Amino acid sequence: PARLVWNEERTQRIYPAFSGRVVGIHVDLGQAVQVGSRLAQLASPEFGMAQADAARAHADLSLAQKQLRRQQELFEAGVVARKDLEQSQADVARAEAEFARANSRVRLYSSFNGVDQSLTLASGIHGVVVERNINPGQELRADQGGPGSPPLFVITDPQQLWVQIDAREIDLPSLKPGREILIKVPTLPETAFKAQIHAVADYIDPSTRTIKIRAVVPNPQRLLKGEMLATAHFERTFTDTLKVPASAVFLRGTQTMVFVESSAGVFEPRSVVVLHEGPQEVLISEGLKEGEKVVVQNGLLLARELRNAEDEAQPKASAKPAMAKP
Repeated sequence: PARLVWNEERTQRIYPAFSGRVVGIHVDLGQAVQVGSRLAQLASPEFGMAQADAARAHADLSLAQKQLRRQQELFEAGVVARKDLEQSQADVARAEAEFARANSRVRLYSSFNGVDQSLTLASGIHGVVVERNINPGQELRADQGGPGSPPLFVITDPQQLWVQIDAREIDLPSLKPGREILIKVPTLPETAFKAQIHAVADYIDPSTRTIKIRAVVPNPQRLLKGEMLATAHFERTFTDTLKVPASAVFLRGTQTMVFVESSAGVFEPRSVVVLHEGPQEVLISEGLKEGEKVVVQNGLLLARELRNAEDEAQPKASAKPAMAKP
């Protein structure tokens, strides 16, 4: 069993960095966007405070630079001491650091065009809008980005999807990174999509006892959709095994048995270890040697004859003779 999800390496989830009110929405579901495309516009007094901090830091830097030039002129004229000049230089360095911090914070979310309290939500990747959880006039809070909160927008590149596979422990030798597999979905039963395994988890899910495996499947025609259920098809790889028809294997109590022809017309019951059991063939890891002949038909008849022979061979309990009294 498998499930198709967005490729997280090509997906961006947009959360509000500042509180505010939605004043404009510029994209809708299914719309293609580029890097820097406007998604929505917010009126945010909180972002306005960040803009004001940047403007204040710029004014402080300009003032500190003017004071430094004045102190340099006075120092060269011999009017002020060197320590006053050095103090002005330190003031400029602090003002530059504060301006860089405040300006970088604003430019991280929008270009600095003065204090207008207007915050633009923009796309950081090329892709398609696949989820939108925002309405006109909606009040947003910066703490909406916590665990469990839906993002305002989800942007992804649907031309490549991840496949989350739940594999059994026995399948691990066949599912290594780089291995190619086939993906099928119920809506397209006749179509198989090639995928490649990229990662295998190092732990077993305690609830399902399965191992999570991630593959990548190209989706250029966008026939596959996110959250589709699918099945992963692959060929299992086994080593040091012998293959016999499924009809040759039978259960005797709790043991798996086959009949081996030891000589012409003579059949010997043999206990074997089954590594994998399919509808037509069974893989045996222990109990058989290559070249030995096994009974394919009428194995159950031989098993019944063997049981009858064993029952007849068991010694019958004889009654103990009564001892005569003297």
